[in-house]
Amino acid sequence: MAEPTLERIDLGEVPYPEATEAMKGWVESRHAGAIPDRLVLLTHPPVITYGSRTPPEELPRADSPIPLFEVDRGGQATYHGPGQLVGYFVVHLEERGPGDVVRWVENGLVRALDLLGFEAVRRDTPPGAQSLVGVWTPSHDKLASIGMRIRNKVTSHGFALNIASDLDEFTRFTACGLPEVAMTSLAEIATEQGRPTPTEESVRNAVAQAFGATPPVSLAAEAM
Repeated sequence: MAEPTLERIDLGEVPYPEATEAMKGWVESRHAGAIPDRLVLLTHPPVITYGSRTPPEELPRADSPIPLFEVDRGGQATYHGPGQLVGYFVVHLEERGPGDVVRWVENGLVRALDLLGFEAVRRDTPPGAQSLVGVWTPSHDKLASIGMRIRNKVTSHGFALNIASDLDEFTRFTACGLPEVAMTSLAEIATEQGRPTPTEESVRNAVAQAFGATPPVSLAAEAM
């Protein structure tokens, strides 16, 4: 997939419903040619998101303290919360050229982690198996989840990368439809390696560099 420049947008913590509503506007603006391809980096308060095809038994119990939010992206249930970096891609695929956008995101995150000194891999999904889309450690613990939507050749949604997430939250439900998979974080790996956990800012910068994004652009003129 070709890699023209992405406009980098840095936000802080944004409630999930507010972010998805803003994302609809960004997609409309991209369709209209009012904005360039965009990478939005942000965080969310605790929330578990899931798609319409997620089986009810994979969701947390009704008394879970974490709110649930049904989404229109691919992928199964996942958790967002403090200590996790979320990246949303609003990209016009026709203008970027043909290619597998999900693999492009996987490979970009692998490059970003390499810049930070962490080894990571993407995995092919065997025929008939539950999707292995995402970014993994070489021992196959999961570091990042990916779920995309493509409508009229413009993408939305993106990835969630665990920096210092509360990994216990992933045990409240079946993460990514993979009950046997352990979720991990850069903090957990760094502790095992006897090194400091990278800061969120350093992770943001590595991700932006890996995807060829511009210096941060302000959204002050746009409604959130």
